[in-house]
Amino acid sequence: MRISGGVARGIQLLAPKGDAVRPATDGMRQAVFSSLGARVAGARFLDLFAGSGAYGLEALSRGAAGGGFVEQNAKAAACVRRNIDAVCKSLGRDARDLAVLQADARTVPLAGGAVPDLVFIDPPYEMIADIAPALFTRLTEALAVKPDALVVFELPGELDLAPAGWTLLKRLGKGARQPTVAFYRRAT
Repeated sequence: MRISGGVARGIQLLAPKGDAVRPATDGMRQAVFSSLGARVAGARFLDLFAGSGAYGLEALSRGAAGGGFVEQNAKAAACVRRNIDAVCKSLGRDARDLAVLQADARTVPLAGGAVPDLVFIDPPYEMIADIAPALFTRLTEALAVKPDALVVFELPGELDLAPAGWTLLKRLGKGARQPTVAFYRRAT
């Protein structure tokens, strides 16, 4: 797995061995960032259920200003830190505007600090139906000052999410039994 675009394109990303994480594929990230286009440059991001940190690091490679990663698994969080070091070295920048929080993304406070422009969410698929309503409620509060913030949510193709107060803008992917990504914005 590598960074698929931007200045750090080609940098290898580490992921813990075993089934602790299910990293987003290079192709899926390319499709996501092609859809995001110019929105990434200068943006702040939050990468929830970060795994290897691939979504946030891809954003960084493509010009994001900085952001944070939330990952509960200790081995995965350690991989995120090493991946940050590798990407930042490639970009010729330090990592001071990036944070890794080893915590449960279902309960970590989302308010406070810099409000993100982009929120990447890639949870274990089996928990999505249970966590999505409460997570979107928390995001409504956390993103209140940024009505144009986007939530980029990876989920299995057979699952449809229609969170209250949010509008589905676009969905990428090949359908049932395949990973897809849904783009949401708060409803106006």
